Amino acid sequence: MEAKKLRIALAGNPNSGKTTIFNNLTGSRQHVGNYSGVTVEKKEGTRRFKEYDLLLVDLPGTYSLTTYSPEEVVARDFIVQEKPDVVVDILDAANLERNLYLAVQLLELERPFVLALNMVDVAESQGLMIQDKILAEKLSVPVARMIGNRGEGTERMLESVVQAAQQSARSFSIDYGKTIEEPIQELVNQLSALSQDLKYPIRWMALKLLENDQDIMGRIQNVAGGPAIIAHAKTLRETLQKDFDEDPEMTIATLRYQFVGDLYRQAVSGRPEHAVTLSDKIDKVLTNRVLGIPIFLGMMWIVFTLVFTVGKYPQDWLAQGIKVGSALVGQALPEGDLKSLIVDGIFGGVGSVISFLPLILILFLAISLLEDTGYMARAAFVMDRIMRKVGLHGKSFIPLLLGFGCGVPAIMGTRTLENPRDRLVTILVSPLMSCSARLPIYSVLIAAFFHDDVAGNVLFSIYLLGIVLAILMARIFRSVLFKGVTEPFIMELPPYHLPTIKSVFIHMWERSVLYLKKAGTIILAVSIIMWFLTNFPSNVEYSKDYEAAAEQAEVQFTQRVNTEINEPLNIANIDENNALKDTIDKILAVQEDFKKATEDLDDDDSQLAVLSAKQESDLKTIEEEQPEIFESANHYAELKGDLEDAKDELDKEKGAEKIGQSYAGTIGKFLEPVMAPLGFDWKINIALIAGFSAKEVVVGTLGTIYSVGDVGEKTLPLQTALAADPAFNPLIAYTLMVFCLVYSPCLAAVATIKRETNSWKWAIFASAYTTSLAWVLAFIVYQGGLFLGIGI
Repeated sequence: MEAKKLRIALAGNPNSGKTTIFNNLTGSRQHVGNYSGVTVEKKEGTRRFKEYDLLLVDLPGTYSLTTYSPEEVVARDFIVQEKPDVVVDILDAANLERNLYLAVQLLELERPFVLALNMVDVAESQGLMIQDKILAEKLSVPVARMIGNRGEGTERMLESVVQAAQQSARSFSIDYGKTIEEPIQELVNQLSALSQDLKYPIRWMALKLLENDQDIMGRIQNVAGGPAIIAHAKTLRETLQKDFDEDPEMTIATLRYQFVGDLYRQAVSGRPEHAVTLSDKIDKVLTNRVLGIPIFLGMMWIVFTLVFTVGKYPQDWLAQGIKVGSALVGQALPEGDLKSLIVDGIFGGVGSVISFLPLILILFLAISLLEDTGYMARAAFVMDRIMRKVGLHGKSFIPLLLGFGCGVPAIMGTRTLENPRDRLVTILVSPLMSCSARLPIYSVLIAAFFHDDVAGNVLFSIYLLGIVLAILMARIFRSVLFKGVTEPFIMELPPYHLPTIKSVFIHMWERSVLYLKKAGTIILAVSIIMWFLTNFPSNVEYSKDYEAAAEQAEVQFTQRVNTEINEPLNIANIDENNALKDTIDKILAVQEDFKKATEDLDDDDSQLAVLSAKQESDLKTIEEEQPEIFESANHYAELKGDLEDAKDELDKEKGAEKIGQSYAGTIGKFLEPVMAPLGFDWKINIALIAGFSAKEVVVGTLGTIYSVGDVGEKTLPLQTALAADPAFNPLIAYTLMVFCLVYSPCLAAVATIKRETNSWKWAIFASAYTTSLAWVLAFIVYQGGLFLGIGI
């Protein structure tokens, strides 16, 4: 039997638990995109319930159905034009009166409807007694009680959905009183006479005309007979303005709130009006005027320290796996450009970026936890005092917080700001927040040049610098480019609640998948381009014959072995003395084991002393076994080590000379006069140019550059290669982190700025001013460090 299909729209206020319920219902069966023509996120998911296949649409959270934001227009247009089989309104039971305002507006759209009372446990803990039957009777809709973060009530809600889908929607209307009802009826009569189907409910459209809804007026204007109706509506509004001495929209909203208030008082009882809740008690500490900001900064410090310390282990495992994979592929392929492309370009570039996925996962996990517990809203409240001083308010800080994850949703998040000036300023400063794409850059540089004891502090300082810069630039923009009065801060603080593991991990995975998609598309493309630029032209004229130099080193090694080992032992070659050969092999094996065990350890690592003592002990054992020939065998191992070092040095010189004469080297050297005052050489310049496409590409490009000259198993981790480069030091590493923090947002963010502002002018301006600011700050850091003798 073929399953019946139902399309369900989930609506609700922000922080009502709607997304948690959506995640519980759909799990991994989700698709995220954008609604056509706007940048509002569109989430759809599927669920099988009994004989029904449910398509669930998570509408954007909104407090009302006016036209002040794209979210509100999208929510109401979907309900009216797409005609879902059932609309489910998720309400926060602990804040029921405020949530009911949206509910009655949704009911006026005349679609089959279910009221889902979420977080009833929180309401009950606050002493609230909600009479479901009264709500159901007064609104003529089914009511389902739920505890979304525990998954309780889901089945009951779905049962109500199925029942509602089988019934026609009941008309719902609020009696606004004779003075308003008469104009409504006049407009209803006129709209009913129009021949064209207007799609929206007639009474609802009449209300919107009295509220001066520009979106609805624009739709009627284009209909035959529409202009006359709009003109009549204007006359009616003017009359109502005189009658009530205020805008009709405010009058209608006030009467709607009165209806909601009466309904709430009939259906809810139990809590004193000024009762102190658990959330109130927690807020006395977390939003305290003195403690609020230090607690917020402490939270951020803990997040970034965890990212670096906990994420280091899975990152190392993943990096080793990529290294092994690169070596296996390198061994399987013949020498040539194809091998170089795959090993150096793809593994060296994309692999370097993917190895940082564990750090990204931990960062997004922490952000999701803070969001789902309700603390992020408090962070905006706490920061309001600072934001107000720069001409914005705490609500502007929410998009900036999103910038810790990715600049694109941060820029899109500014749509919640009603004031155009606030919105544009927030868009322009949001790229200064350190997005997750920059984290791989910081991580590889910190791992290469800073000890684990200070790694978290270094990372925290970079993120803190981004916050400070965003605040300062907002002040400058507000004072110079966008003068005007700062709007008051009004924002809901949702009650604290425990997030569900499922919801947190879905949020974390959605964002991390976007990171992986970047690695599989734009970063792969840029890595291939950078491989081409660093490997061609192939006919390089070297300053010396490196093959001859390597052969000469072999000859010198052979001569010294003959003179210093063979002749004193009266043998023609090492193979003539089996004891000597075996002893040499044992010594070389001990040295190789020590090298592998210590290649990732710092000089002051306590484990290094333990391994050094073990090496000495193993060599002492070998000496006791063969005391007569140990010195000769050990000397051979030293000469062999000198030969390998000489050949490795020649390989590095050859690789550096080859890349220096490549197309990429030419570009990087061309920019050296501009970037030299920052301590950057041509290799860093190349990586920064590539980073304009996506910040993760900086690491991938450095991985591609520093893999030139290394083959197969000899390829070193990027941080090791950077640490070994004499052109790098801690001061340059920190300066580079500052530059990468500030300079131009990636192409995706620039394109989003253009789309959100509908102007290339602001997109280009954002890229230009951030790059200029990056140069100035990097200059101050590097030259100041040189002057003070810091970090060199």
